[in-house]
Amino acid sequence: MRNARLQVSPEVGTWLARRSSKAGDWTTDELVAAKRGTTVSVVIPARNEEATVGAIVTAIREELGGSLVDEILVVDSHSTDATAEVAAAAGARVVAQDAVFPALEGLQGKGEALWKGVAATTGDLVVFVDGDLYDFTTDYVTGLLGPLLTDPAVAYVKGFYHRPLNGAAGSEPEGGGRVTELVARPLLNMFWPELAGFVQPLAGEYAGRREVLESIPFVVNYGVEIGHLIDLLELRGLDALAQVDLGHRVHRHQSTQALGRMSGQIMQTLFDRLEHHGRLVTAIPPATLLAQFQRGVSENGVERELVLTDLTSPQRPPLATLSAALRPENALALRETA
Repeated sequence: MRNARLQVSPEVGTWLARRSSKAGDWTTDELVAAKRGTTVSVVIPARNEEATVGAIVTAIREELGGSLVDEILVVDSHSTDATAEVAAAAGARVVAQDAVFPALEGLQGKGEALWKGVAATTGDLVVFVDGDLYDFTTDYVTGLLGPLLTDPAVAYVKGFYHRPLNGAAGSEPEGGGRVTELVARPLLNMFWPELAGFVQPLAGEYAGRREVLESIPFVVNYGVEIGHLIDLLELRGLDALAQVDLGHRVHRHQSTQALGRMSGQIMQTLFDRLEHHGRLVTAIPPATLLAQFQRGVSENGVERELVLTDLTSPQRPPLATLSAALRPENALALRETA
């Protein structure tokens, strides 16, 4: 039996009621009228997403292009399939991840693609949409833009949705988001309980004002989303953050080992923030080497192959700090600031 006396803090309870909404709360026409000269860029990070990225781009272009959305950019993150060609044919502008800031040594990871997507676009508002969605609708874009276009106090909007987990044993209606439930949510509740009201803190669909996105660092790997929430909470306060119910989300699920690596990156990011804000003092920094085992042959005495991954989580600096160095003649300076 649940303890009826347990409840979230008054701050979180008030925030949930004030800053939670649904995608259907706004029509496209209402948002177009609310733009008043504001420009909107949609950034889609994509790595080997030829099966899905074309439909996402087409839907945005046909339903929102020229009215609500001014720019659609696909950041091709070292794809080995036809992701770039499919996205371009659908009407997106496509940039290779390493072609943005070519003077910088390229880094691997989703956060790197997002950071460079912000740098390569010009919209006053930037909407991020993952490139692996099977059931994408443009409600994702309109829902995320709703709070930003209608409330100047909102700086950053997170999406949330029902996420089924489909497998050989059937479908678990709310089985997706395993890293959220097992790692991110418990840690956020422990150390940043102000963020306890976010239904999906690691959601890949979110939007923000350009000046806000350019004022925070981007962790280059899967720690990027949790880093954003913590940094923006500290920088802008909880009331500048909002969330929108986007309905339903189906995407490609990763293996358990891949989720383990993702979890490690998220934990590294969170502990980095704890240290940065003086909330964690350790005699020895957390180790960054993750050891995992998979089927295979090895010389270590067990019938498993030992797989090692470096979870080091570098981050790109706030884009605003590079503004003076964006000119080609200062390309070498960019390398030194990374």
